[in-house]
Amino acid sequence: MSENYSVFRKYPTLEQVKDLESLLNKNNIATEIADNIPPVDSSFSGSTLQNQYEIKIALTDFEKAEKILDENAENLIDEVDKDHYLFSFTDDELYEILLKADEWNEFDYKLAQKILIQRGKSVDTELLKALKKQRIELLAKPEENQKSWIMAGYIFAILGGLLGIFIGYSLWTSKKSLPNGQKVYSYNEKDRAHGKNIFYIGLIMLPFYVIIRILTQL
Repeated sequence: MSENYSVFRKYPTLEQVKDLESLLNKNNIATEIADNIPPVDSSFSGSTLQNQYEIKIALTDFEKAEKILDENAENLIDEVDKDHYLFSFTDDELYEILLKADEWNEFDYKLAQKILIQRGKSVDTELLKALKKQRIELLAKPEENQKSWIMAGYIFAILGGLLGIFIGYSLWTSKKSLPNGQKVYSYNEKDRAHGKNIFYIGLIMLPFYVIIRILTQL
């Protein structure tokens, strides 16, 4: 995958990703599909991953892709059935959709705006920009509560286990993609420093562990 590619959308099913891929490809936007299923238990990051499938595009195509999805959602809204579940949402719940746009599809995001406007509520460009900025700042914050993994990492690293090296490397280098395509480190500086230490301790101890295993089998 190109380093200039970043996660554009995440969906719980491969079918949804394929639909988006088809739409983007028709508009000359190259895509890559991947999954974010972690190689170890999802509790490593302190949260449960719900969206498993990702579609990635070049960062330079983000603005164009957003416009394509925006126009597609606008066209679908004209055909919406009044029995759609969003019509039963409260105003606060609809505003939450606007705040957490990355957790919803473009159609629901647009429909939430339309319903709020129909109810006489304030929805304008400045509000949407402010909500997006607030969401990005929230998602950019490092994951907390990595103490248990740090302790486990040191133990496995000292024992010469490959798992210690993996934990250290993950803490040190893991990044996450934000809805705007920006990539930031998943963990804070202190935890990343521990990860770096764990990684190098593991590299140093692993050869000794291998030698000891060989000698004990002689």
